Order: sequence, then C-alpha cells, then structure tokens
Amino acid sequence: MAMKNSKKNINFAHSKQIIMSGNNNNSDTLNKITKDRNRTNILKKYEQRFLAYLVQRVPSWISSNMLTSIGLAGSIITSGSFILAVYFQKEWLLIGVLGFIINWFGDSLDGRLAYYRNRPRKWYGFSLDCIVDWLSNILIGLGYIIYSGGQNGEIIGFGFVVFYGWAMMIALLRYKINNQYIIDSGIIGPTEVRILLCLVLILEVISPGTIIYSGIIACLVLLIFNIKDFRQLLKIADMRDKEEKEEKVK
Repeated sequence: MAMKNSKKNINFAHSKQIIMSGNNNNSDTLNKITKDRNRTNILKKYEQRFLAYLVQRVPSWISSNMLTSIGLAGSIITSGSFILAVYFQKEWLLIGVLGFIINWFGDSLDGRLAYYRNRPRKWYGFSLDCIVDWLSNILIGLGYIIYSGGQNGEIIGFGFVVFYGWAMMIALLRYKINNQYIIDSGIIGPTEVRILLCLVLILEVISPGTIIYSGIIACLVLLIFNIKDFRQLLKIADMRDKEEKEEKVK
C-alpha cells in the first residue's frame, strides 16, 4: 500500500513538473514573439497565447515568407468568394469566412515565427507586411464592389479601402514619430476587424441585402476611429517637435 502511494506521488509530481515546464515554455515564447509590439486590442490576451502555442508547432520547412503568402492567399479566397456569390449562390460568401481565417493565420504568424526562430528581418518583414496588407485591403474592397454592384456599392467599397488605408498610414506615421509600431486602434485591431467582417458575410447569407448597410456602418466606424487616432498622432508629433527643440537648445 505504501509503495502504491509512493508511486502515485511520484507520478503526480512528474505530471506537475511537465505542466510547469510547459507553462514556462509558453511564457518564454510569448515574451519572445511580442517584445516588438504594443498591442491594445480586446482579444490581445487570448490571441497572443494562441500564437505562442502555434509558433512552437509550425513545421520547420514552413518559413515566414511562406506564411505571408498564405495570408495573401486568404485575401484572394475572400475576394473570390464575392465573385462566386455573384455568379452562383450567396452561400459562396461563407468561403470568404475561411479566407479571413487563413489570412489571420498567415498574417499573424509570419513575423511572430521569425522572432520565435531568432531570425527576424525587421525592415524587410516590415516592408513586405505593409505591401501585402495593402494588397489584401484592395482585393477585399474590390470583391465587395463586384458583389454589391451599383453606385452605392462602389462608393462603400471605395470608402472601406480608403479608410482602412488611412488607418495603415496612421500606424506607419506613429512608428516613424515615436518608434512604436501599434497596429490597434484602442480595443479594435486587425483580428477584431476580421471577426466583424466574417459576421457581415454570414449575415448577408442569412439576410441578403444587409451587406450594404453593414458596409456603411463599417466605414463610419473606421472613420470615427481614424479621426480619434489622427488627433492622438498630432499630439504625439507635437510632443516630438518640442523634445527636439529642447535638445537643440541644450
């Protein structure tokens, strides 16, 4: 009986050690892949933990550039789902949801994988990421325009591309001014935007015609957040100017 209890205690201690080791490993990975970014989005905690879990399981033959390509492929799938929905059935829009998931996977993991493997190319990755994000934005906006049709659809699709592009410009300018690459606007980040767009596609399948109204709401939300972020950006820029003037005086 004593020997059985002893074995149970040993097994329990061993299991606890494995769990603690796994937690420490995840914690180290999380610190490694998030050290270059300051995230503020509402899903930050859960998303970053999931990314830390994923980067440890990406096969060695998959590179960061391959993940970037996968992310772009996701945007192509989403754009294509709009076109398929025009010529066949609206249910094809659900393929767009899959496209957004693929886009999130590739776009969120490419840079994180490079940092996890200690092979980051900061400026190369930054340049590539910005261009691919802009292409993805154009592809999705173009798909929306083709699907919604008519003048209203074209205006809304064009507005979405412009306002999302404006958000990207604010992020780049903020990076230039204070060397902080922040891709979120308060509690809303790219992941939350993808989730909302997925809900828009699902709602359109359930209730056809709602995508116009959803598009208008999306553009208004982007406009409001952009104005708020733009005002904050000007404050940061003004502070930077004052600091530089003070340094010159010294």
